[in-house]
Amino acid sequence: MASTVSATIDNTIEEPGRRPTLVGGGHDYASLTDAVCQVTERPKTPLGWYIGFGISASLTLVFFGLIGYLVVTGVGVWGNNSPVFWGFPIVNFVFWIGIGHAGTLISAVLFLFRQKWRTSINRFAEAMTIFAVVCAGIFPGIHIGRVWFAYWLAPYPSTHLSMWPNFRSPLLWDVFAVSTYATVSFLFWYMGMVPDFATLRDRAKSKLRQFAYGIAALGWTGSARHWSRYEKAYLLLAALATPLVLSVHSVVSFDFAVSQLPGWHTTVFPPYFVAGAVFSGFAMVLMLIVPARAWFGLKDLVTIRHLENMNKIMLATGSMVGYAYMIEFFMAWYSGNAYEQFAFINRAFGPYAWAYWTMVTCNVVAPQMFWFKKIRTTPWMMVIVAVFINIGMWFERFVIVVTSLGRDFLPSSWGLFKPTAVDMAMLVGSFGLFFTLFLLFCRYLPVVAMAEVKSVMPHDSHE
Repeated sequence: MASTVSATIDNTIEEPGRRPTLVGGGHDYASLTDAVCQVTERPKTPLGWYIGFGISASLTLVFFGLIGYLVVTGVGVWGNNSPVFWGFPIVNFVFWIGIGHAGTLISAVLFLFRQKWRTSINRFAEAMTIFAVVCAGIFPGIHIGRVWFAYWLAPYPSTHLSMWPNFRSPLLWDVFAVSTYATVSFLFWYMGMVPDFATLRDRAKSKLRQFAYGIAALGWTGSARHWSRYEKAYLLLAALATPLVLSVHSVVSFDFAVSQLPGWHTTVFPPYFVAGAVFSGFAMVLMLIVPARAWFGLKDLVTIRHLENMNKIMLATGSMVGYAYMIEFFMAWYSGNAYEQFAFINRAFGPYAWAYWTMVTCNVVAPQMFWFKKIRTTPWMMVIVAVFINIGMWFERFVIVVTSLGRDFLPSSWGLFKPTAVDMAMLVGSFGLFFTLFLLFCRYLPVVAMAEVKSVMPHDSHE
């Protein structure tokens, strides 16, 4: 038998002419279980986790404190003005919804297409989806002004028919699309963890852990009947979740596209928003998974091959986003509409030109670095690119919202938007909430789908 070249812990050394494996380190089934479970079974929580959790939890408290301040004082604490009635809250909403898209794509779409490389990263992506949707859902609720009337968004039975929502409004479509997306994504995430919860239950050494994981495992025994029902349910949820990849952010784009405002009224928005959402979502997964695999000793399970595949998807979707930017300018010129043409000239050379060119640099130029294999396979380099991508994608939403509203049809109604300290603090606080939830996930839940990873291990790995 030909000798093989052993992979390093980062799996950066490969056998010539052969793709790197999905599971490195010579793991068998037992050692793989140990590697994943040790993250939650550590008797003492690492100091670094406490430091990260303390910082993110503090930002979360600031976030909810500012929400209380907003409710008591009013929306005047934001920089929203006339004509920029939509400011940071809607920008943040669209940004966080986009972040959650990679989870559904990795989990559902790649599962249906039988892409085995998804198995080690899908749990991270699924968790990220849930936490991003939590962050996103807060902003429309507090943006309505009178938060105590948020229930008007729901089509509840009432004798006061004037209180019923306007079903023709895309803002209402958001309520149904996002709530459906959150529900299906949560069920898909939880369903995948049931076998792993049972493993943690059986390995638990304390009564509390045994009870908690036992409740979460739903009586899982690993019988043939349980596996059969699990696989059917998982496939059904994947089939339900797949259309959401296209529908949810398309509906979000309708908030803009169905209006008559120059810069918004364009049919390219649905595919453009979906590509951008997948683009930013994969960048966030990469930002989370690279440090996690190093801190929790998962480099053999989340290999360079996983990271490189994600980088290739970001390269593809980033190119789509760059193409959409060009199409927007072309269609503005081709339409012959003076207002539309001015909207895009104003974006590139107006008072917010700095935001526009930041967006272009981060979303079009930065991902082109992934053409180079060195950058695609070096963790710290890919994280830097991913950070730039997420900065750029936030600025994309800022540019779309603010530049189109700030200068519309009449110069007499123009106005500049300037974010307040509350705007900035709530943006940072939303990241605090996101990372707080993610750190709790890493500490107490199985971060890698053990059962799925075992299914893609080499056939002789357990011998």
